[in-house]
Amino acid sequence: MTTVFILAALFSLLLIRVPVAFALGGLGLAMLILGGFSPLMAPQAILSTLDGFILLAVPLFLLMSNILLKGGVGRDLFAAVHAWVGHWPGGLAVATILSCAIFAAISGSSVATAATIGTVAIPEMIQRGYERKFVYGLLAAGGTLGILIPPSIPMIVYGFVTEQSVIALFLAGVGPGLLLVVFFIVFSMVYARWFGGYTPEPASSWDERLRATVRAFPSILLALVVIGAIYSGAATPTEAAAIGFAVALLITGPILRTLTWQGLKEAAFDAMVTTVAIVLIIAGAKVFGKAITLYRIPQDISVFIGQTIDTPLAFIIVVSIVLLIMGLVFEALSMVLIMTPVLLPAAMALGFDPIWFGVYMVVMVECALITPPVGLNLYVIQSVARSKLSDVSRGVLPFLVIMLVSVAILYVWTDLALYLPFKF
Repeated sequence: MTTVFILAALFSLLLIRVPVAFALGGLGLAMLILGGFSPLMAPQAILSTLDGFILLAVPLFLLMSNILLKGGVGRDLFAAVHAWVGHWPGGLAVATILSCAIFAAISGSSVATAATIGTVAIPEMIQRGYERKFVYGLLAAGGTLGILIPPSIPMIVYGFVTEQSVIALFLAGVGPGLLLVVFFIVFSMVYARWFGGYTPEPASSWDERLRATVRAFPSILLALVVIGAIYSGAATPTEAAAIGFAVALLITGPILRTLTWQGLKEAAFDAMVTTVAIVLIIAGAKVFGKAITLYRIPQDISVFIGQTIDTPLAFIIVVSIVLLIMGLVFEALSMVLIMTPVLLPAAMALGFDPIWFGVYMVVMVECALITPPVGLNLYVIQSVARSKLSDVSRGVLPFLVIMLVSVAILYVWTDLALYLPFKF
C-alpha cells in the first residue's frame, strides 16, 4: 500500500507540472523525514552524484555536439552522404538516415542529431516532392539514433545509476542501432518506391563524390577518433568526450572556419543549460532512489512481479506498455532515472542481463522521444520545420511501429546486444 501511495504522489506532482528534479528530490526528502531516517542522507546522495567522474562526459559531449551544430557540420555531412546514395529510390531519405547515424556516432545527443540534420534535410526533401508528414517523421525518428548509437548520454546515465560498464553499454548499442538504421532505410526506400511523390535524381559524378567526401572528412574523422579512443581502451568515455570537444573546436574553427565567436558562446550556453537540467534531475533521482531503497520499494515490486508475472516475455510486454504510457507525459532521461531503480531488480530476478536491459530501456526511451504530447524530438522538428505538431506526430507513427518491432527482435535475439560486450 505504501508503494502505491508513493508512486501516486510522484505521478500527481509530475502531472501538476512540478519540475521532475524537484518532484523526485522533494518527495525523496519527505520520505526520509517521515520514515524516521536522517535528512542528511539527501545531501550525501546529491554529493555522491556530483562526485561521479563518468558524468563529466555529459557536458563535454553536449559541448561537442552544440559546437558541431553551430559550426554547420551537418551540411557537409549530409552533402557527402547524399552524393553517394542520392540516386537510390528515396535517395534523400536514405541520405538523411545515414547522416543521422553518423552524426549520432559523434554527438550522443538525440536533440542535436534531429536539429542538425533536420535543418539541412527538411527543405531539401520537401523541395524534391517528398510528403511533408513522411519527412517530419523520418527526421524525428532518425534523431533518436543519437541516444542509441554510441556514444549515448542516456547510456552514460544508466551506467552511472546502475554501476554498469559504460563501454559495455556502448558496445551493446551498436547492433540494435545498426538494425534500426537498416529498418529505417528499407522502409524509406519501399515508401518512396510505392508511394512516389519525389523527384528522382541522377547519380553524382565521382569528382562530386570525392569533393563532398573530402569536405565532410573531418567530421567522419571526429567520429572515428571518439569511438576508436573508447573501444580501444586508450581513453575512458569522459576522456574521449574531452578529446572530441577539442577536435570539434579544431574542425569548426581553424579547419572549416564555420564557427563564429557568437556561435561558440551560444553552444557553451546551450550545453550549460542542458547539463544543469540533467544534473538536477539525476540529483533528485538519487535522493528518491535512496528513499525508495530504504522503504524497500524495489524489493516489494520485485516480489509482486515474481508472484504475478512468471515469465520474462510477460514482464517485457507489461514493462513496454508501462514505458509507452509514461512516454506520453515524461521526457526520456526522467524515464531512465525513475524506472531503472524500480525495474532492474525485478528484471535481474527473471534472468535479464543488466547490460541487455539497459539497451532495451534506451530503445523504449527512443519511442518516448517521438510519442506525443511531450516527445522532445517532435518539438525539435516542429521548430525546425515551422510545422504543425499534429503533422509531425502522424508522420512518426510508422517509425514508432518499426522501433517496437526492433524491441521484439532484441528480446528474441539477445546476442544482437550482448555479442559485442562479451566478445570484447
